[in-house]
Amino acid sequence: MSEQAIRRAMTPGSFDPVTNGHLDVIARAAALYDEVIVAILHNPAKAGTFTIEERIAFVEEALAATPEVAARVRVEAFAGRLLVDVCRDLDVQVVVKGLRGGTDFAYELPMALMNRHLTGLETVFLPGDPSLEHVSSSLVKEVVRYGGDVRGLVPDAVHAALVERLRN
Repeated sequence: MSEQAIRRAMTPGSFDPVTNGHLDVIARAAALYDEVIVAILHNPAKAGTFTIEERIAFVEEALAATPEVAARVRVEAFAGRLLVDVCRDLDVQVVVKGLRGGTDFAYELPMALMNRHLTGLETVFLPGDPSLEHVSSSLVKEVVRYGGDVRGLVPDAVHAALVERLRN
């Protein structure tokens, strides 16, 4: 009997910070694939709100609350490389992206088509949880910066860190 290949997917993003919408997509991808690599992609020339190490820790801590998901997920950071090259090096067969709506689709489709053109890498789009379709990392940061409450939209540790970093 031959050994079955591991079905490996990647969910890429900046995750600055991770939101509950991101975590929903990661958990749903973990239910579909044997292993999911959360790829924190960053541009070293751009300063984010959180360091790469903080972003990794936020994702890992949030996933720890659901051990069945955490067992199928690993979190890694990448910079200065094409996503298709990272996927080839890690034997990733598919990219999984969450879509909140038509604007996300219009943004993501050209990248998905370019990835397929470059190496044949396919992209699977998962519709986001409708209760979180208004949530984005940039909007969450802006709301916190001006005193708004984003509890329930991001993990508790992210909420505390956002308040600490953006209101002081």
